[in-house]
Amino acid sequence: MVTLRESPVDAPDAHELLAEYFRARTAGFAEQAVVYTTTFPQPEAFVRPAGVFVILDDDERRPVGCGGIRLIPDGPHGTRYEVKHLYLRPETRGRGWGRLLMDGLESRARELGARELVLDTHHSLEAAGALYARTGFTTIEPYNDNPNASRWYSKVLAAPATSEDQTG
Repeated sequence: MVTLRESPVDAPDAHELLAEYFRARTAGFAEQAVVYTTTFPQPEAFVRPAGVFVILDDDERRPVGCGGIRLIPDGPHGTRYEVKHLYLRPETRGRGWGRLLMDGLESRARELGARELVLDTHHSLEAAGALYARTGFTTIEPYNDNPNASRWYSKVLAAPATSEDQTG
């Protein structure tokens, strides 16, 4: 059974997945004559309530994917978390596990009080862009100056129902 588990971003298996992710981005950008800037995440940015990092384990309990959310300054909808470092090993793609990662991150963002999720990506990552569209993200103006990004996305999260909403 495929599972998601929270993990420190600097745990050995998380670091291994992130290193693969950064190597893949560096190689992909080089093919386009673009330089990719690698920045390993600060561990404290992915510890509740500042954020969360998750690892996806396959049926054999091997780590095959990862992603995180981190708190950034409020946006037009209130509390905002940013999706970072979404990665699946190539041999696992096409199984719906990217959606599982996104759903798990969104659920955790809601638990932390997020009203909006944002992310940035590069236009060459077409499968990632398609995943973001399928999971309800829409294109927005840039919210940061990430040198690796050429597209920015947002998903507004509904406020949780209050007891007043439920009673009347």
